[in-house]
Amino acid sequence: MSFAPNDPVRVKTWNLPGHIRTPHYLRGKEGIIERALGPFKNPEQLAYGVAEAQTKMLFRVRFTMADVWGDTVENPSDTLDAEIYDHWLEPA
Repeated sequence: MSFAPNDPVRVKTWNLPGHIRTPHYLRGKEGIIERALGPFKNPEQLAYGVAEAQTKMLFRVRFTMADVWGDTVENPSDTLDAEIYDHWLEPA
């Protein structure tokens, strides 16, 4: 899926076994696309030696602390950026 800067997205809540590059604490959370970083080989496949690993688009996603930890955090408007592959993202 393709996203553009400022698009609202949600991280999928998959619970897959094995080598996963998406932080568990961000699953199900909503943020915005900060920017596209380009296409890269899927590290979840590369970790298992898949020579023909699929190319996936990598995005930098920005979350507020309130998005991640709730409104009661000390600085709810502070942000956290994470690099997440497109197959883990869906429109919010």
